[in-house]
Amino acid sequence: MQIWQSIIMALDSLKTNKLRSSLTLLGIGIGLFSIIIVMTAIGAVQQSVEDVFNSIGTTNFIIQKYPAIRMGPGSRAQYRNRKDLTIADGEKLKELTTSPVAVGVGLAKSSKIVKYENLSTNPDVFVYGGNFDQFITMDLEIEEGRGFNMQDMEYVRNVCIIGAEVREKLFPSIEPFGQKIKIENMTLEVIGVYVKRGSILGQSRDNLVTIPLPLYTKYYGDNSNASYTVVASSKDNIQSTMDEVTSALRVIRKVPLGEDNDFEIVTNDQLIEQFNDITKYFKIGAGIISFIALVAAGVGIMNIMLVSVTERTREIGIRKAVGAKKHIIRSQFLVEAIVLSQVGGLMGILLGVIGGNIVAAFLGVSAIVPVEWIILGIFVTTLVGVTFGVYPAVKASNLDPIEALRYE
Repeated sequence: MQIWQSIIMALDSLKTNKLRSSLTLLGIGIGLFSIIIVMTAIGAVQQSVEDVFNSIGTTNFIIQKYPAIRMGPGSRAQYRNRKDLTIADGEKLKELTTSPVAVGVGLAKSSKIVKYENLSTNPDVFVYGGNFDQFITMDLEIEEGRGFNMQDMEYVRNVCIIGAEVREKLFPSIEPFGQKIKIENMTLEVIGVYVKRGSILGQSRDNLVTIPLPLYTKYYGDNSNASYTVVASSKDNIQSTMDEVTSALRVIRKVPLGEDNDFEIVTNDQLIEQFNDITKYFKIGAGIISFIALVAAGVGIMNIMLVSVTERTREIGIRKAVGAKKHIIRSQFLVEAIVLSQVGGLMGILLGVIGGNIVAAFLGVSAIVPVEWIILGIFVTTLVGVTFGVYPAVKASNLDPIEALRYE
């Protein structure tokens, strides 16, 4: 009952001193808001990015010319002089290795316009050509129609599978199957539509058209940089498969003994780790800002509680005169400080979750509720209330009742 009465008195104190309380609540709110909004937004992005990276598969890895994540203005120049990965190298890799279940080879062009009769897409469609193994390794589920078969590859058929966004733009009211679309001077028959995958960091993953690799090289040539996707027989065999593939590719590309690889091997675990290394700096920055704001808010709580002790000196004297113990008065003021901190903290947490998910929605990723950070935020605000409320509470409990009764 004593705690409940203290909470009520604390809330009454907030109403009585609106301006002073508002400034203190604002400080606590800003501290929690800054950390929660960053953690919510980063958490939402991380979840979506990890989902995308995990689509590589636990038994898959990618071989490419450049690292998956590059930092710094000179990072691209560092790898530019490497030889491109070629289709021929990919085919040799498939012949020389025995561990992989599949070795996919793919080439891509971006910023293409796709046309159907009088309709056309924006110049942002991704055109992807792959061998038969590549479409086995890719996380692209067919929603309607069919996928590629070996005959499509062998006979270089002008067929394609389109992403959900391309379908929405070109075939809003009719079935796309059997229809002919054009990409530059290439005419393609639509044989399938991929399941909608959504976007990541504002980049659509449904704005694509895939075609057989022989067809791709027929129109675009085979002199552009390729990537390979390799599938191991099991997760336990992925390291041995990577070792065999690395050795074979070094031989194919004639990398001298003792020199570093002139290609990158990328796994989903590496991608997630690299992405987390980047986001940790944002978390550290948000933590520093929050710490400064919470310390300032804590000083505000101490100030408002000291003023409250001064204003209620006579009340404290009366309570002590009628038998109130030191620990009761001390706990009353401590609870008031905690309530003051919690009200501001809960406001900051709520606004932080809403703001973080607005940022997430803007980036095209799914909303989340960062439960662990909310719990931590509540704990931190309680700690701030206790830390900065102890001194005023002790001061109130140590007042001499006679001197307090004389106070005007």
